[in-house]
Amino acid sequence: MSAAKPLFDPQSLPVDAIAGESALGHERMVAEWLRQRFANPPTWEPEASEMAWLARPKITAASVLIPLVQRPEGLSLLLTQRTDHLSSHAGQISFPGGRAEEGDASAIDTALRETEEEIGLGRSHIDILGALPDYVTGSGYRVTPVVGLVTPPFELAPDPNEVADVFEVPLPFLMDGMNHQRLSVELPEGAGRRHFYAMAYGRHFIWGATAGMLRNLFHLLRA
Repeated sequence: MSAAKPLFDPQSLPVDAIAGESALGHERMVAEWLRQRFANPPTWEPEASEMAWLARPKITAASVLIPLVQRPEGLSLLLTQRTDHLSSHAGQISFPGGRAEEGDASAIDTALRETEEEIGLGRSHIDILGALPDYVTGSGYRVTPVVGLVTPPFELAPDPNEVADVFEVPLPFLMDGMNHQRLSVELPEGAGRRHFYAMAYGRHFIWGATAGMLRNLFHLLRA
């Protein structure tokens, strides 16, 4: 299946604003604190999903894993870069995951199965903390983000048909509002103006639904 032509290049857009919230305290980025936060979450307000700018007649259920790797220097987030030939979100930075299948027992099961299929990370390494609110994407998916702690050592075997790269980003970088850019673009054919977040880390540009779900993790942890 050929890749859909992207509507715009997000990295070429000017930055409208920086979200600018204070960085999350390091005491909130340790395993035990995270377990307690997901077990007893406070009241908080999630970001609006992308459905606000593009209505879809059919929504497909999907799940992703937000994998927090327990490194000696602290937690890092494992991300993938999708291959350029995929039919949706080609070349973008994403969490491992995908659409739900009939045999999946739950959204968590979908996330674990897809993670193993995409990057070869077995569920025996993953301690599930909980889930963030569903996030509806403009491409027509209702995504359940499942958050889990990942215990090394592990070996990865990325599926070359879906995954071009796997890398880690220190969690403190992503949990700092000064690193959250706000961008916007006028879509063609009168589809309106799309607003979204982006986080630039080295050569990696995290944006769209992935950045939106990271904003929700940030909101939950800082609430």
